[in-house]
Amino acid sequence: MSVRRLVIAGTGSGVGKTTLTIGLMAALKKKGYTVQGFKCGPDYIDPTYHTAVTGRVSRNIDSWMLNHEMVKEIVNRGSEGSDISIIEGVMGFFDGKNPTNNNGSTAEISIITKSPVVLVVNCASMARSAAAIVMGFQAFLKETDIVGVIANRVGSEGHFKIVKTAIEQECGIPVLGYLKKDSDIAIPERHLGLIPSVERGELNPFFDSLGDLVLETVDVETLYKLAKATPLEIKESQFKRSEKEAVRIAVARDAAFNFYYQENLEMLEASGAELIEFSPLKGETLPGDVDGLYIGGGFPEEFAEELAEQTEVKRSIRGAIEKGLPTLAECGGFMFLTEFLETTDEKNYKMVGIIPGKVKMQAQLAALGYREITAEAGNFLLNGDLKARGHEFHYSTFHPKTEIQHAYQTKGMRGFKQEGYMKGNLIAGYTHFHFGSCPGMVENWINKCKEYQANG
Repeated sequence: MSVRRLVIAGTGSGVGKTTLTIGLMAALKKKGYTVQGFKCGPDYIDPTYHTAVTGRVSRNIDSWMLNHEMVKEIVNRGSEGSDISIIEGVMGFFDGKNPTNNNGSTAEISIITKSPVVLVVNCASMARSAAAIVMGFQAFLKETDIVGVIANRVGSEGHFKIVKTAIEQECGIPVLGYLKKDSDIAIPERHLGLIPSVERGELNPFFDSLGDLVLETVDVETLYKLAKATPLEIKESQFKRSEKEAVRIAVARDAAFNFYYQENLEMLEASGAELIEFSPLKGETLPGDVDGLYIGGGFPEEFAEELAEQTEVKRSIRGAIEKGLPTLAECGGFMFLTEFLETTDEKNYKMVGIIPGKVKMQAQLAALGYREITAEAGNFLLNGDLKARGHEFHYSTFHPKTEIQHAYQTKGMRGFKQEGYMKGNLIAGYTHFHFGSCPGMVENWINKCKEYQANG
């Protein structure tokens, strides 16, 4: 049996991978194909685009945060029922965790998933030289399978024909098409506040136009044929359902809180959790009769005034956590649980108030990068020798009012630091976990929820 799967890789960041990926997804859908999206790396924004275009939840795959078996299983599970899977790369094809190897790179993902690769090349201001670039990428790592090229930012159809002739003659692979540099279509500036507009459908006309543009200048049918791949073999599933709905976990999900890895939610469900979604932003109080609470990341600063007005919502969450509800709050969720959120214009908005201190927004990035996570003593999620992996990405800093108990220790490029806040059954911090890096933390959370349920 064959499946269809394709990695869209770039020679570097900024070559137009996301624009082309979304355009290809839209074009394939217009052709009648069911398309599944994936994104390499810990990115919440691009998968939101994929989901909006394909109508299927896009999934992150990351070969540093996750072991190879988990990567393959995510691809297999996500691809079920689709005609073709499109995997959007991150940065340049060979760029990953470290410059001395391919760990965490798009190239490594393509090898693990046995996926053909289409290389996106920025051909502005070059002709035959484009062939040298492609040939270098072909030769750099023989295990990769570059099957085609798309030329981006060409000056004209004549310019494209020159590039196409050179690459096909010297590299022996087809150039499938192009986008012109003056095509007047580019993805809107990506930032956290853009996601609600994506989810409201405001960008649908843009996606539609992009699909039409790709159909005009890219040979989508040949691309579809080149995507032929083999099914991936999985040794043992991490998503076996152990028991049906043993506990109920509330999940805050709305325009302010929507950064969740799909696999995190599915691993909780597979371990016996019924997930009950609610919207703090819309004034929905914490659902009754729940045994746990998950408040993921997002951008509460974009909705600070609205959240500050939700007095009953905040009271319901604060009261449940004070009673010992096993809670995980990541990044935006952590910010929401502090006493105050100070926006960049220095206005202070009252938050839930369970964590003593306030969060201050700033214009520059405060933290970015992968994290290895070990627990501080008393952390029920990562007790014993468990270690997890995840990442940080935020524009705010936390200023505690008193001495606090940190939840865990994280290791990044700049070394170790204590992170987060812990009290009772509350674990909160800036770090975004990927549960696939440490399935034991899911089991620990479910067990703590059962304990809370039994004592309730």
